[in-house]
Amino acid sequence: MDYSSYPRNDVLCIDMRSFYASVEAVKRGLDPMTVQLAVVGDLSRSGSIVLAASPTLKKKHGISNVSRFFELPRDRDIIIAPAHMADYLQVSMEITKLINQYVPKEAIHQYSVDEVWVTVNGLDKLFGSRWQVANAIKQDIFESFGITCSIGIGDNKFLAKVIMDLYAKKHGVAECTYEDVREKLWPFPVQEIWGIGRRMQRNLNRMGVVTLGQLAEFPLKLLTKRFGIIGEQLYWHAWGVDLSPVFGNFTKMEQKGFGHGISLLRDYSANETAICILDLCEEACRRARGANKVGKTIHLGISYAKETGGGFSRSQSVSLPTNITMDMYDVCMQLFNEFYDGFSDIRHVYVTLDNLHEDAETQLDLFDNRPKKKDIGYVMDAIRNKYGSTAILRATSYTDAGITIGRSSKIGGHQA
Repeated sequence: MDYSSYPRNDVLCIDMRSFYASVEAVKRGLDPMTVQLAVVGDLSRSGSIVLAASPTLKKKHGISNVSRFFELPRDRDIIIAPAHMADYLQVSMEITKLINQYVPKEAIHQYSVDEVWVTVNGLDKLFGSRWQVANAIKQDIFESFGITCSIGIGDNKFLAKVIMDLYAKKHGVAECTYEDVREKLWPFPVQEIWGIGRRMQRNLNRMGVVTLGQLAEFPLKLLTKRFGIIGEQLYWHAWGVDLSPVFGNFTKMEQKGFGHGISLLRDYSANETAICILDLCEEACRRARGANKVGKTIHLGISYAKETGGGFSRSQSVSLPTNITMDMYDVCMQLFNEFYDGFSDIRHVYVTLDNLHEDAETQLDLFDNRPKKKDIGYVMDAIRNKYGSTAILRATSYTDAGITIGRSSKIGGHQA
């Protein structure tokens, strides 16, 4: 592979080690790297997920981010902390501000709350080589927040991310250039490479592709024929090539749709699910109105409880684009009544309003007072914006099946 025609940048991928658990440990004056601490989403539910485990807890008891509360061993040395999402977001923002002291905002691409790409091109005279910049940022984060991070260095975002996952989490800082791909990346199984999930792993394994090196040697035409543009991306990633932009406004993206979903805390009946659907439609339409958008396609997704399994996902287009809650709700209930099996308990509900258009005009209907319905929605939004999200609610939201009140105090589905 001749890499001379591909861009080379100085890209860092920075990952905060066990971020939520580290923040909770520092709040308690403890060492995040030695304490046994687990952050649990909801302490009132034995099946609640462990959002983060400290490195020592992971190593000693094998606890991971997919473990459940009830799986935590009975060990007096283990500290169990409830999630405080507002604290984690605040620390994440402060870390980003710290990184902004090294590079401009357009060089920072926030990937998640605890992970960020940073392009450090041209900092040689100020801070030294990209290795020196990485170590300076790593030390600065530790001294300012008491949090240890892992940093991958690469010629592009993909190489920085993968080398961080495979090497830096063990060694602190690691680097991968184009020329290092064969030696450092090719021996690894495909499932350990960022961007390749279980389903893709199974598909590749059936084709005789087990390692990244085998993926790189697989004919590009066959990969493209089998997987389309994803196959082409897999091929070039296997060679370490990634043309993703390393500068720009990475936060401003065109809104494709407005969706809301929830994993229910208990099994819901059909009648209770109808109330849940109404709350979700209210929130989706509120966001659409806030963006001055209307949607023409309405989607409903339902997952049943584990005992029965399954569910359905269906969508329907409407003749007039809408952001009226009851319009969306009526379509969702039509889909629900048509495809629900009639007996299964329900544990997950998701609604989406997409195929968006500008809400510039309202087409009149002789048999339906649409302007009045829209005005009601905008008035309710104005009240909520001024007095809080629960200042005005539908009566059903106050029932046991309502979800709006419970969600109002959460961030990302977890306690703020």
